[in-house]
Amino acid sequence: MTGIYKSSAGRDAVHLLYRQALAHWPVPRTETTVATREGDTFVVASGDASAPPLILFHGSGANSSTWIGDVAALARNHRVYAVDMIGEPGFSAETRPPLASDAHAAWLDDVWTGLRLTRASIVGISLGGWLAIDYAVRRPGRVRSLSLISPSGIGRQNSALLMKAAILLQLGEWGRRRALRLVTGSEQVPQQVTEFVLAIFRHFRPRIERLPLRTDEELAALAIPVQLILGRTDRMLRSTETRERMERQVKDLHLTWLEDDGHILGGQAPRLLDFLRTLEGSRAPIPESRAV
Repeated sequence: MTGIYKSSAGRDAVHLLYRQALAHWPVPRTETTVATREGDTFVVASGDASAPPLILFHGSGANSSTWIGDVAALARNHRVYAVDMIGEPGFSAETRPPLASDAHAAWLDDVWTGLRLTRASIVGISLGGWLAIDYAVRRPGRVRSLSLISPSGIGRQNSALLMKAAILLQLGEWGRRRALRLVTGSEQVPQQVTEFVLAIFRHFRPRIERLPLRTDEELAALAIPVQLILGRTDRMLRSTETRERMERQVKDLHLTWLEDDGHILGGQAPRLLDFLRTLEGSRAPIPESRAV
């Protein structure tokens, strides 16, 4: 079959793994399916419905189980919405509209409408960081702040490494393990996470479309607080380039530069909360629509 999975049985296997992971969600949750122009979008919500809204976007080849280790802390003072990105191995639609278009922003317009939000802060990891920036650039009135962890779309990708990883992914279990080691390098990835990722990529077809880079003008137009968390030894993205461009262009930038870390930066909830508390303390409350 064509699509984001190698077979229907593979899709079922990934969905079963995901459902099993969600059983470990550490706080009460509500699962919502939002109808959008790209198809259904799956959202896991936690926290007080009257609290400030916080949208979470995971990275490529992942789903909202990414946030299991962080959501309890984030949901103490926020209404947290973990969104399964379309075209990724979660429960949202399998569509992949062109990245170099308004399509993803239009899709998120429908998500915002479905969740009855007017304005929200966003946290995005890697591809989720690209999505967060894209929405803030195209819909500035709908984004209150950005927290970007190893974001794509600012510094260039390591094309040679990604091409080699794509080839390795076609070489069975041995190749998938080699590809993961190639991407993570010396980073300490928990064994449970490693096995979950490998299980997904037995069945999942990752994106091959090149990610568009944001222009200097687009970055300079971000008139909101932006938190940026980067690892110096990132093997997938040129993090030094990301840092330099953001420092030049973004006026209200809150940078964390991790000298000994790479692309995978888990356990960032304390830094995210510090930034969000600063944001809440530095501005008068902004009226929000009541959330679902």
